[in-house]
Amino acid sequence: MITKNIFTAAFLFLSVLGNTQELKLEEIMKGESFIGNQPTNGRWSLDGKKVYFEWNPKDELGSSTFFWQKGMSKPEIVSPKEAAFSQQDFKTKPGSDLVYYLDNGSLFSYSLQSKTTKKLIQQSSRLSNLEFGAQNGVLFFVQNDNIFKYDTKAGTILQITNFNKGIKKEIKPDTESFLAKQQNELFQFIRDKEAKKQWNLEKSKAVKSDFAKQYFYGNDRFAGLQVNPNGNFATFILVEEPEVKSEKMEVFITADGYNQSPETKEKVSTKNFVKTKFGIYSVAKDSVYYVNFSTLSHIQDSPKYFELYDNLKNKAKEDKLIVPKAPIYNESGSLAIVDIRSQDNKDRWLVSLNLEKGTFEEIEHQHDDAWIAGPGIPSYSFSSGNLGFLADNETIYFQSEATGYSHLYTLNLKSKKKTQLTKGNWEVRDLTLSKDKKTFYLTTNTTHPGNREFYKLAVADGILQPILTKNGAHEVVLSPDEKSLLVRYSYKNIPWDYYVADNKKNAVLQQISSSVSEDFKKYKWREPEVITFKAQDGTPVNARLYTPKTENANKAAVIFVHGAGYLQNAHNFWSNYYREYMFHNLLTDLGYTVLDIDYRGSDGYGRDFRTGIYRFMGGKDLSDHLDGKKYLVEKYGIDANRVGIYGGSYGGFITLMGMLTTPGEFKSGAALRSVTDWAHYNHGYTGNILNFPETDPEAYKKSSPIYFADNLKGNLVMLHGMVDDNVEYKDIVRLSQRFIELQKKNWSLASFPVESHGFKETYSWIDEYSRILNLFNETLLK
Repeated sequence: MITKNIFTAAFLFLSVLGNTQELKLEEIMKGESFIGNQPTNGRWSLDGKKVYFEWNPKDELGSSTFFWQKGMSKPEIVSPKEAAFSQQDFKTKPGSDLVYYLDNGSLFSYSLQSKTTKKLIQQSSRLSNLEFGAQNGVLFFVQNDNIFKYDTKAGTILQITNFNKGIKKEIKPDTESFLAKQQNELFQFIRDKEAKKQWNLEKSKAVKSDFAKQYFYGNDRFAGLQVNPNGNFATFILVEEPEVKSEKMEVFITADGYNQSPETKEKVSTKNFVKTKFGIYSVAKDSVYYVNFSTLSHIQDSPKYFELYDNLKNKAKEDKLIVPKAPIYNESGSLAIVDIRSQDNKDRWLVSLNLEKGTFEEIEHQHDDAWIAGPGIPSYSFSSGNLGFLADNETIYFQSEATGYSHLYTLNLKSKKKTQLTKGNWEVRDLTLSKDKKTFYLTTNTTHPGNREFYKLAVADGILQPILTKNGAHEVVLSPDEKSLLVRYSYKNIPWDYYVADNKKNAVLQQISSSVSEDFKKYKWREPEVITFKAQDGTPVNARLYTPKTENANKAAVIFVHGAGYLQNAHNFWSNYYREYMFHNLLTDLGYTVLDIDYRGSDGYGRDFRTGIYRFMGGKDLSDHLDGKKYLVEKYGIDANRVGIYGGSYGGFITLMGMLTTPGEFKSGAALRSVTDWAHYNHGYTGNILNFPETDPEAYKKSSPIYFADNLKGNLVMLHGMVDDNVEYKDIVRLSQRFIELQKKNWSLASFPVESHGFKETYSWIDEYSRILNLFNETLLK
């Protein structure tokens, strides 16, 4: 146990010399209040003359909406009414003067020419899911789990589905009872009434009503309701709700003084698997029928890891449980594509759906022995990827990791011709299809894994045309006429700001916002070098390296572990870990060498790098840190006995695995908001990587720090928010109990009563990082 006071005033108000300006811990832990609040959520006005974004340049309690247009020297704040209007999800068709949108559940139209707004529909029940129909002037929306058709020309509204939760209850008279028979025998009135009822029933069957009869879908979750562009079919998904116990979290600091125990999440388990049914409602037939997906290829394939378990390797074949998404339609509504993912995370299918017959044709199958994911590809059961139709109305586009990197493909549904549009050891990170559906605008990391560049690619020739390619990251929004770009750009030591540029080859950025504070500018922030070292299995691993001046170097090193697992931090743009970035500058001023590694499982490096942690978290991701340490010792003269490690969330987990499974490798470690037992984490994230505790218990056992608590060597500080609804506070309590039972002494736990997974209060950040700094100063400088 570290016995010294780890929250001394000396470190709370620590100053670091050796740069143009002193760094103070209590200042940099203010985060954006010290750096300057960076603008977000950039967008264009409908006419393309203005850009809007949210910004808080005066560090007020919250952000406001600002605008900028050509000729202005700096952005200006807009009225609340204009701010709200700018954020609407507008629906428009090329060449039309009118756009439509939903606001607070009501339907509005807006004229581009006259700049006037009309409220078209306002009802007590909210409207949602506004979409254009194929017929000119037709809109569809959802209200109370049913679809309505609105003809803007005629001003008519037609309800085209009539779905209801529950089971239809029919009250039938007891015609077999003695009294019922007696009444029928005695009275002509009763007999005439029944005859008339039967006559009306037969007549009603001969003439179909325009209004849908009621369809009851039981107590399942009703999801994904969507109409096709022609309005003659609706599709939906029924999800059997599992009875799964949720975790509860204790909240101690409350306004009324009474503890609260809200439910948070469900633990990873095969109990979370759900049965789904994909339903089609035919308006013409006024009938519901369900698609049988049992003929999908490989739907009965067992996961490869089943071979490792005697109770699973000879398991009887059965259909995998799947989740189909809502269809993607071509513009005319003649073709529909459904994206399907297996709940064991190994398979993805794209199928062409025949709505009339309720059948399908499989057009694409993707499989990964680990788990299906990657940029533009759905990585969880109910998530969606990039999928749509091109201008010819019969060719789809999608992304696949078939080559090991997420690339863009097209497939013609009639000819079945599949074309790979992008190639190379890089990824298509994001894409936008032009309004004429003939050109893609791609965000990629073509020149370096740590860049985000912007290219234009015409479907006809498949040639990448560079638009924005300088080092750093470009987040781009096209103007309505696609002639201009709104760009959010940053570099390693330059925070995010907005720029505008022409949509042309090798465009030049014009800065329109300036978010950086004067206090931030006073310090000469390092531009950390992104280096590459070889892991023990030969895989290249990237990392950010911070090196002190030779005269300040103390031969001690700190290794930082980013969180999330699937995240990138050794890149060329401004980090989401901006407090840690500033803290690393502070450590470097003190003489430490700092290494920030994109370990196995990190984002930006392709499929094999992403899945390198499959079935063993704390395996290659941890050995990459040991190899990083070795690199520092051999190339930079770091003392192997004076290396510390720290990180939060997944980074806290790796810190624990480093301290507990490789005892002695790290002199000290600080584990923040750490997962200590993966069987207690959430379903979607964990099931991808470790499968499920019931089917792959060995993966969970070797990946969970709590099983290795007896190996603790070196000094460990654990820090955790008590209202963390992501990694429960109970995680760290359970590990603490193990340390107590094992009579371990060289650890401590700092609890933060009002903090969740991501800390918010400056005083908590200061307390947390003063403890981390004190740990390293006390253990690595001796």
